[in-house]
Amino acid sequence: MRILKLTEDTKKNLLEDLLKRSPNSYKQYEDSVNDIINKVRSDRDSAVFSYIRQFDGAEVNGANVRVSQAEIDKAYHMVDEKLIAVMKKSLENIKTYHEKQKQYSWFDSRPNGVLLGQKVTALASVGVYVPGGKAAYPSSVLMNVLPAKVAGVEKIVMTTPCNREGNVNPATLVAADLAGVNEIYKVGGAQAIAALAFGTESIPKVDKIVGPGNIYVALAKKAVFGHVSIDSIAGPSEILVLADEEANPRYVAADLLSQAEHDELASAILITTSQKLAEQVSQEVDTFTENLSRKEIIEKSLENYGYILVAENLAEAIDTANEIASEHLEILTADPYAVMMQIKNAGAIFLGEYASEPLGDYFAGPNHVLPTNGTAKFFSPLSVDDFIKKSSIISYSREALEPVYKDIVQFAESEQLTAHANSIKVRFEK
Repeated sequence: MRILKLTEDTKKNLLEDLLKRSPNSYKQYEDSVNDIINKVRSDRDSAVFSYIRQFDGAEVNGANVRVSQAEIDKAYHMVDEKLIAVMKKSLENIKTYHEKQKQYSWFDSRPNGVLLGQKVTALASVGVYVPGGKAAYPSSVLMNVLPAKVAGVEKIVMTTPCNREGNVNPATLVAADLAGVNEIYKVGGAQAIAALAFGTESIPKVDKIVGPGNIYVALAKKAVFGHVSIDSIAGPSEILVLADEEANPRYVAADLLSQAEHDELASAILITTSQKLAEQVSQEVDTFTENLSRKEIIEKSLENYGYILVAENLAEAIDTANEIASEHLEILTADPYAVMMQIKNAGAIFLGEYASEPLGDYFAGPNHVLPTNGTAKFFSPLSVDDFIKKSSIISYSREALEPVYKDIVQFAESEQLTAHANSIKVRFEK
C-alpha cells in the first residue's frame, strides 16, 4: 500500500479521490436507468419479465415470479445447519439491539385544555432489495428486515435476482424466512426498484425501499425517491483504521483487507502516528493478499483507493478521520474510548483490537447498513427510526385558545393570509 505523509494537500487529494466513487459521479448510466423505470411503470409485469430474461437469462412469469413456500422449504435442506444456527444467533442479537431504538407516542395535557403530542406509526409496507449477482448476502437480509419488523411494519416485500434456472440463492431465502419477510420476488436491478416503487400486476407497490445494490440499483432508488421513500443512495464500502504505535500490524492489515475485497471501488485507509507501523502494515497487506481468494479485486481496490497516511500527532489523525467521515471506523490506540469521544463523523465505530469490522457486519447487533462517501457527516445507520413516521397531535379548548387567539390573528395578517386569520377569529364572533 502507498504510504504518504499526512498534509493538507494529501488530505484534499484523498477526499477528492474518494468522492469520485459516489453514485452521483456515474451520470452516464442515468438514461439507461430511467428508460427501465419508465418501461416498468408503463408496461408493468411484461417489462419486468422481459428485463429478467435479458439480464438474468431466466424465464419468469406471473405464475412463478413470487417465491413459493415449497421453494423456501427446499432452501432449508440446501443450507448447512450450522450456518442456519449462526443466522439465528445473529438474528437475536440484531433484534435485541434494535428493540432499544423503539419510539413511542406521547401526549402532554395541561389543566386549561391544551393537549399536545406525537403519534408514532409504523410504515404500512416496505420493500427490501437484496443483491444476488456476484455473491449472496443473507446478512444483508437480516440487517434490512429486522429493524422494520421491530418497528411494526405489517408487510415486508423482498426482491432479489434469480439464476438462469429461476432459482434464488437458498441462504438468502432462509434468512428472509427467519427474519419474517412476507413476500419474495425473483427480480433484481433497476427493474426491481421500479416495480416496488410503482407496482405491477404481480409485485405490490410499497411505501419505502431499502437495501444495497449496484450502480443501477443506487441510481434507480435515487430516481424513484419522492414516489416512495428510500433509505439512502449507498456508495462502495469503506474502512478507516485510526492507529498508534501500540496497534498490532497484522490485525490492522487484516481489517483493511476485509473491506478491500468487496469490489474495486472499495476504500481502505490507515491513519497512524507511527511510521514503523505504517511500513509493517504495508508488508502484512502484501503477505495476506497473496493467499486471499479475491486477490485481484483487493489489488485493484488498494491501487485505486488504498492509503496509509502518517500523521504528526493523534489530534491531526482524528481531525482527518472526521473529515473523511468513513462508513466503518476502527480505533486501535492506547485509549480508544478517549479517541472515540472526539469522533464526530463515522457510520460505525469499532473500539479496540478485538472489535474488527466483520463483527459488525455479521453478528454484534448494530446495523451494518451505514452512510458512505462522507455522508456520515449528516446521515445515520439504518435503524427502527427509518420504518416509522410521526404525526403531531394538537388539541385546544376554547378556554385555552381565547387568551392567545388575537396573537395568532396578528401573525397570520402580518403574512397577509386573511383566511388563516379568519379561521381563528370566527370562533370568537359575538
